[in-house]
Amino acid sequence: MQDILNLSREEMSQWLEEKGIRPFRAKQIYKWIYLRQANSFKEMTDVGKKLQELLVDNFTISRLEIENIEKSHDKTEKFLFKLKDNNFIESVLIPVKDHYTLCISSQVGCAQNCRFCLTAKGGFKRNLTSSEIIAQIRDIRWHLINTNNKNKIANIVFMGMGEPLANYDAVIQALNIITNADFGLKLSSNKITISTCGLVPEINKLGADTNANLAVSLNATDDETRSMLMPVNNRYPIQQLLDACQQYKMKPRKKITFEYILINDINDKKEDAIRLCKLLAPIKAKVNLIPFNEHDKSSFKKPSKEKISAFMQILLDAKLTAIIRKSKGDDISAACGQLKAKLEIKKNN
Repeated sequence: MQDILNLSREEMSQWLEEKGIRPFRAKQIYKWIYLRQANSFKEMTDVGKKLQELLVDNFTISRLEIENIEKSHDKTEKFLFKLKDNNFIESVLIPVKDHYTLCISSQVGCAQNCRFCLTAKGGFKRNLTSSEIIAQIRDIRWHLINTNNKNKIANIVFMGMGEPLANYDAVIQALNIITNADFGLKLSSNKITISTCGLVPEINKLGADTNANLAVSLNATDDETRSMLMPVNNRYPIQQLLDACQQYKMKPRKKITFEYILINDINDKKEDAIRLCKLLAPIKAKVNLIPFNEHDKSSFKKPSKEKISAFMQILLDAKLTAIIRKSKGDDISAACGQLKAKLEIKKNN
């Protein structure tokens, strides 16, 4: 039986029309699912019993199974979801003043093999369906309702497990529902950020297909270092990546975010900072400096506070917009892959 969340409204309308039912019913059905958080077709009181029964016979409305939730001292919450095929994905709910940013996954595991990333250590299992991407938002909203939490999810970042642009079609289909202001999840595309390791062909498409913000995981200023950290650089070297970013279609006031994980004695030297300024000068860019989140499956270390501050100051002196991203949830395994890894260790012991 098919998960109705995997169908676009257009596909649902076509299915209804083939059954002799007026296609406008698709909008009603999806309003119940996305806006009213319906768990069954029987709840859809304005749909009619015959259509309800037809939907029951052909579709399911899925929820993700919550395997575990860890809550940080700073109120960050890490969700470990179990999928129907017994794979696991992670989402992180991050408090920001009176609202939340939600970090979601796009794949089970990741095939990009970035050396600093814990998700990569587990390898790639499969792409998420559009319904599994959407469900992370829909179901965490449901969790907030059920725990009487009135703060809303205002920002979505595709920075969880997986490379979003390697699951391009499902991500775009999910975005169409996430941003739909009529029957979908009603989130503004200005509040959605898609992070990529640098898949150049998909970056070229993304600007035409969505108004979401783009974040690029750069992490080095020379090809040798970046290829060592991120094998994707062997396919799409730094200059090719930056050319795609320079040509990226976006609204006038927007900037591309460049994520730069600072790793001690690898990419944190004064020369690296100076090169970064030169590389980004032609691009409408802002920089997120991210001190490396240490874990026991990597020998990489976080630089000292002095090194981080010195690196940052060079960027600011060059008039680059830059921030040092404060780590959230560091006491609850909030880095991608850590909660899943803990579960696997627990099962193996």
